Parts: sequence; structure tokens; C-alpha cells
Amino acid sequence: MIEYDLTTGPLSGHFRRLAVPAAIGMLFSTLYNIVDTFYAGFFGTQAQAGLAVGFQAFFILVAIGFGLSSAMSALVGNAKGRKDDADARHLAVQGIGLAVVATIAMMVIAVLAGPSLIAVVSEPGAYRDAGLSYFYWLIFALPGFIIGPSANGILQARGDTLTMQRALVVAFFVNVALNPLLMFGIPGVIDGMGFNGIALATVLSQTGVAVFILSRVFGRAMMQDLKLSEFIPIPAKYYEIIAQAFPAGFALLVTFSSGFIVQYALKDYGEAALAAYGITMRIEQLFLLPALGITISLVPIAAQNYGAGNPERVREAFHRCWMIGVVMTMAAFPFLWFGGAYATRIFSDDPEVIRISALFLKVEAVILPIYVVLFSINSLLQALKKAAWTMWIGIYRQWVGIAFFIWLFVFVIDGGLTGVRIGIAVGVGTGLLLSLWIAVRVAKDRIGGLGRPEIFAKS
Repeated sequence: MIEYDLTTGPLSGHFRRLAVPAAIGMLFSTLYNIVDTFYAGFFGTQAQAGLAVGFQAFFILVAIGFGLSSAMSALVGNAKGRKDDADARHLAVQGIGLAVVATIAMMVIAVLAGPSLIAVVSEPGAYRDAGLSYFYWLIFALPGFIIGPSANGILQARGDTLTMQRALVVAFFVNVALNPLLMFGIPGVIDGMGFNGIALATVLSQTGVAVFILSRVFGRAMMQDLKLSEFIPIPAKYYEIIAQAFPAGFALLVTFSSGFIVQYALKDYGEAALAAYGITMRIEQLFLLPALGITISLVPIAAQNYGAGNPERVREAFHRCWMIGVVMTMAAFPFLWFGGAYATRIFSDDPEVIRISALFLKVEAVILPIYVVLFSINSLLQALKKAAWTMWIGIYRQWVGIAFFIWLFVFVIDGGLTGVRIGIAVGVGTGLLLSLWIAVRVAKDRIGGLGRPEIFAKS
């Protein structure tokens, strides 16, 4: 079993050891989504628009999985830094139990609220029907998207990002094979499901990922000889986990739900604009992956060192994280600015979709480095057990800021589609200023300040 003590040894080695598998795993996760968008293109722009709105509504429901993953990574990481294996085990078992409860709750909410969520960001017609049908199938994927990440947070806390990488790589290839099989069937053997086959492929592959991750968690030394009684909910532990998970999950919920604000603004421009937005998000994620791998790695590294009482290593890890991430995303600028139209043609031959996507990607090229610094700050706050601040940052950046600046640039200044993207960019930029102010205050209280970034520091 993979397990690292992140409180000793060079930080550069820890980042490399954790970030590379995380980035590769996320690469295949993004490619997974790109494959879905590509296959939806076989059914036209309406199907791609339906995929965009259905996926957006679904991911609002799985935000809790991200929150539990972050909580497990931070809390179990802190316990490992303190060398308290008993508490780490207790937190891990209670966290998995809580993930099961959360999954059941989200499945009920999905059935009751799904149509209303999709109706907010779509107009009646074929693409809304496609999005709703896709969403209903994805409900069966909720266990994979909530329990799997929650269990993976336990592995991350112990320095293991390789297990999820392997699971996501396999899931990608399974998805590539299942999509056409389930969409078109085998002539004379089984009938195809059409567009809904994309959703069923996701259900099957993501469930497999969750089962594999759980098998690795329960195979660890600290989880041996488990008793069923250990899974009985303990209010104090549930509260501790929820207190850490809710802000992080809510921050992601805010991020996903901000897509509803964007899609609401775009729906007046037709299904081409909605399809372009969905394609743009897939391409943007691809170029963010290396930097996201770095920021994900910061949580267990900073959490273990904070638990061990090593504030200097926490500060250095934070600075190393955002500086490397910014360099990576700046390198993506020319590809997004000049190559956006070419990348879009992989998914659509609709001239209007290509034109709008190219416009959106130019704005993304400018703001990608800002995202990296924001994500680095969020990871630091989670590691310092101050995840509540990530929620307030998200509320401003993804709700208040984006809604206000889209309103300003689209409806007041009449900037059209360009105004939508500029509104998002300004919301992100002002969100960064708020995040920096919060990070400085929290770091001063918890680790004596952020200090100065030492680019050539040896660690």
C-alpha cells in the first residue's frame, strides 16, 4: 500500500510524487467528459446542449462528494501528522458512513428537484428533453460520484494519489468502449439506447471506480479488523467531518451552480451558445489539469505539516504550489487564444458554435492563472481547517460577483456574448483579491503569516 510521511523530506519530491498521478488522473477524467461531448455530437447541437444542461444540474448534487473528499484529506492528514492512527481510522470509517447517508439523500433530492433545475437554464424543446433524460439516468451514478471521492480523500491524506489515477485511466477506456456500444448497440444482438447510452456508460464506469477505491481503503493496515459497530454514526465525529466538508462542498456547489447563472444569461442566444459553453468548459479543464494536480497535492502536504507543527513547511508548500501552477497555465495561453476554433471543431461542425467557443476560450486564456492562485488558497484554507472561508469566497466569486458583472456587462453595457465572458473574468479577478485578503489573515493566526515566496528555497 502506498503511504508517505509528508512532514519530512524535500517538498519538491512530495509535490512531484502526489501531483503527477493526480494530474494524470484528472487528465483522463477530463478526457472522459470530452469523449461524452464528442459522442453527443453524433446527435447534433441539441444533444450537446442537452448534455451541458443535464451535466450542470447533476454536478450540483455531487458537490458534497468533493466536500467529503476535502474533509477526509485534511482531517485524516492532520491526524497522521499528529501520529494519531486511532483517530485517523475513526475519522475514515465515520466519513465513509456519512458518504453513504449523503448519497441516499442526494438521490431523493435529484428525483424531486431535477426537472426544476434543468427548467431554469433551458427553454422547452428537444434539448431540454435530452438534458432531462440524461440527468435521470445519471442519478444512478451518484454513489460513484459521492462515495468514491470521499474514500479517495482518505488515500490522499496518506499520500496516495496513484490509486485514483489508475481508476480514472481504466474508467476512461471503459467509457470509450461503452459509449458507442450502448448508444448504437450491436446489430441483430442488442438495440442501442441512443443519447441515453452516454449516461449509462457513466453509471457503469464510475460505479467501478468507487468500488476499486473502497477496496484499496479497506485494504490498508489502519482499517484491518473493522467491526460493523464502528460504522454507527457518532454525532461528534459527524459534526467534525461536516464542519470541514460543508464549506468545501458548498464552495463547489456554488461553483457549479454559477454555471446556471451563465447558462441563464446564454439561453437567450440559442442552443449554439449553450453547446459552445459546454465545449469551452471541457477544453478549459484540459489545460487546467497540471495546475489542478499541484493544488490538490497541497492539501495533504500542508495538512500533515500543520498537524505536525511545521508552519515553515506549510508556508513554503503554499508558495511553491501557486508559483508552479501559474507558470503552467501561462504556457497554455497561446493554445487557447489562437487555437480555440481548431479545438472546437473536434466536437462540432456548427459554425456558430465554433465562433462562440473561440471567443469564450480567449477570455479563459487570460484568467487561467487567476484560477490557480484561487485554488491554491482554497487548498491552504482546507489544510488549516478553515474551510468555511472557501465557502464565503465561493459565494462572492461565483454568485454575487458573476451575477453582478454579467448583469453589468450584458444588460447595462449591452456587451452581448462577449459581455458574458468578461463578466465572468471580472468576477474571478475580484474574487482573487478577496481570497488573498482572507488568506493573509488566516495564515497570520494559524502559521504566523504567509511569509515571502522563496523561489530557490531548498526543501
